[in-house]
Amino acid sequence: MHVLLVIGGGVLLLGVFLLFGRLWSVGNSLMPAAMLAFIATWLLVAVANMWVGVSRAGYAVREELPILLLVFAVPALLAGLLYWRLAR
Repeated sequence: MHVLLVIGGGVLLLGVFLLFGRLWSVGNSLMPAAMLAFIATWLLVAVANMWVGVSRAGYAVREELPILLLVFAVPALLAGLLYWRLAR
């Protein structure tokens, strides 16, 4: 359940980046940059989530790595798809 909540949070954060990219740009000029900024930010958030799982919850790094990949990949792939569509 926690994984789904974190992925949902990533999708909401992607929406925030899209909103601010739209508000601060003329046309779609900053939208691809907002997607790249989201991917970098989301990587940091996903790694912080893994660190909490290892340091506080007592999981091993080997157990948390697949969760990190899943949590990072879903919103990042969505952002990559949006980047591809907006950069054209």
